[in-house]
Amino acid sequence: MLRAYANGDGKEIVVPTYEELLALYPPSPSVTADDVRTAIKARQHPDPVFIVLDDDPTGTQSVTDLPVLMAWDVEDFQWALAEQAPAIYVMTNSRSLDPHEARRITIEAVTNALSAAQDLDITLAFATRSDSTLRGHFPLEPDTIAEVLASCGQDVDGVVLVPAFPEAGRITVGGTHYARIGEDYLPVSQTEFAQDATFGYRTSRLSEWVEEKTKATVTANTVSTPSLTDVRTDPERLASDLSALSDRQVIAPDIASEEDLRALSLALIRTEDQGQHFIYRVGPPFMRTRIGQEPRTPLTSQDVMRIRDTSGTPQRPAVPGGLVVVGSHVALTTSQLDDLRSHVELARFEIDVATVIDPGTREKHIQAVVSEVVAALRQGSVIINTSRRLVVGVGADESLDISRRVSDAVVETVHRIVEQVVPRFVVAKGGITSSDVAARGLDIRHARCIGPMLPGIVSLWAAQDGLAQGVPYIVFPGNVGTSTSLTEVVRTLER
Repeated sequence: MLRAYANGDGKEIVVPTYEELLALYPPSPSVTADDVRTAIKARQHPDPVFIVLDDDPTGTQSVTDLPVLMAWDVEDFQWALAEQAPAIYVMTNSRSLDPHEARRITIEAVTNALSAAQDLDITLAFATRSDSTLRGHFPLEPDTIAEVLASCGQDVDGVVLVPAFPEAGRITVGGTHYARIGEDYLPVSQTEFAQDATFGYRTSRLSEWVEEKTKATVTANTVSTPSLTDVRTDPERLASDLSALSDRQVIAPDIASEEDLRALSLALIRTEDQGQHFIYRVGPPFMRTRIGQEPRTPLTSQDVMRIRDTSGTPQRPAVPGGLVVVGSHVALTTSQLDDLRSHVELARFEIDVATVIDPGTREKHIQAVVSEVVAALRQGSVIINTSRRLVVGVGADESLDISRRVSDAVVETVHRIVEQVVPRFVVAKGGITSSDVAARGLDIRHARCIGPMLPGIVSLWAAQDGLAQGVPYIVFPGNVGTSTSLTEVVRTLER
């Protein structure tokens, strides 16, 4: 039954369950991953290799056995392209950057990818993987990709906007994007995500969200919005909608299930083979369905053991404890942290945000945490978390600067720890946290995404270089799962 929910303004809105939202629509189409793979093989022209610019590293949670780049020089793309994978994930971490820097690294990554692909005679397509709750640099990132492609003589017909992440309860129905809170599906503008200090927004209708984010340079009435009925029952109309796109027009179809994503993939494969060129702005599971991967069952402790190297070195002895690094401040992360501490015996150390953003107290505090954590890891697993009180600045730019300084402190703490010991595992909780810990805390440049630790969410990487070789690295988003999810992952790693 429909329920009343008090939103952030204290007003009551009526919210539906999943079943109530979909009651008037046809059931999900019977489209399999094998159907998508068959369509790819039947193409007249080879399917492109997808370069997925991930604005934080959590997008890999929905894919399996793909190369991951923490750096994007031409040589890095050459390494990844030599893997002959259908997609390559590039961790730009741009959600933590200001617009100028996000644009700069997007230009750099796209230019270098095109150069490496040209040398190998490989066709590329580009996706910007971003947040399923609509936070991130839009339209800046797809616009920047389109500009680089245009400078190389390639026009972009459409921008495919698909933030849906059904496993995590983020779906688009009737043109409105929803996020599951408990059993209820709230319009996403009524959730805490819409209040983000940097990337907040006012509307849940995707066409209106595009207008809001483009400051009306793209109006809502120009955004193509195929209905869930079209996606599920009318592949010809869906393909026609895609074929009709031109001059970077945005299309934002309804998506509520894995099968919906596969139906969309079939239409995209067909229209791309006919010459349409798209840029993709998508949530985590889109790429899995587009390349025809099945959702992988969660990794077991035996799978983790195959990655782990317990030999260590005299300079860096292996220790029995694993390291759980928590940077995210969303409410779900706090409840997950509380559940972990109540069910698993771990030592806990806190990086105080107010202390580390003060240059006068930063160094002494970090060194104290490092010394205590190294000693504790010799006895068992350890949690390092930033203080739970969120510190924000005056305006978006200052808030981003504070976030970067806190992240720098977390990264430096982790780096000093792993320079001294080899932990049993490393879990990084939060998007910005997991990217920075991987690239700068563990010196990872190349990795492989092995698979999920939980169904469709929480990714395990095997580093190919850096301080984390032989150490399972877990990328755990801040805003997915249930209150017990972090506990479940740590228990698997501890076995």
